[in-house]
Amino acid sequence: MLVLSALVSGLGLGSMYGLMALGFYVTYAVSGTVNFAQGSSMMLGAVLTYTFAQTLGWPGYAAVLLALALCAVYGLLVELLAVRPFVNRGSDAWLMATVALGIVLDNVVMATYGKEPRSLPSPLAQSPIEVGGLGLGVYPLQLLIPLVGLTLAAALHLVSRRTRWGTAMLAVVQNRAAARLMGIPIRRAVALAFALSALFAGIAGVLIAPLMNVHSDMGTLFGLKAFAVAILGGITSAWGVMIAGLIFGLVEATITTTLGSGYTQILTFALVIAALAWRPNGLFGRAEVKKV
Repeated sequence: MLVLSALVSGLGLGSMYGLMALGFYVTYAVSGTVNFAQGSSMMLGAVLTYTFAQTLGWPGYAAVLLALALCAVYGLLVELLAVRPFVNRGSDAWLMATVALGIVLDNVVMATYGKEPRSLPSPLAQSPIEVGGLGLGVYPLQLLIPLVGLTLAAALHLVSRRTRWGTAMLAVVQNRAAARLMGIPIRRAVALAFALSALFAGIAGVLIAPLMNVHSDMGTLFGLKAFAVAILGGITSAWGVMIAGLIFGLVEATITTTLGSGYTQILTFALVIAALAWRPNGLFGRAEVKKV
């Protein structure tokens, strides 16, 4: 019974990591950079949903839609303020700039929203469903989360590989000069990638919020684990990062259930190191072909 419960919770957590890791995939695939403010984007989605739904009393769907829209706007601001100025100068300082912007947002939310954790009620996380007469109660939201994650990974894969728009976005990072000559709006493509990155993290925050407390630093550890998942899965593969997220979540939940939470971070990150030592480009990634 404990193992089954661990599998269910692991799939939910893994889907959250996978969703956030998809954001890392999108920005890396289009611009060769990543958004290290992903954890803050996740927190922003959860906090805004709580504020609109609970504090202001808006309908749930309106709260979620506006929260996700604002997460996308935040992604645009990350690209505009913390990435573009440094990339244009050929500097890698965007690494620290995105981290710093995420810290700024975390502290702004803490100052305005408060430090105390709050619960976000949801009809999908109130009445558990019994699975197959096993006495295991599963919230509908726990089943919805993996479905949303896998659906978005499939959609992203199809768009990037099977459509002209997706191919054009991938061409930006491969050869900017050629992409510009082909009429591809490079700045717009990169900005859109960062908006999608923050949107995916916001979706993760909205989905996980009813299952855990909402607070200003809830995205910090999630963001770190999501980046580990992105590297583990192979940051060049949408399916890879999503599957790696599910694996990471299942392993984490199993370790917590069988050995206790004290061993969770030690063993999961040790396994990540071991996996990357075995597969340096990630479980599903490919080595870049370098011209000499």
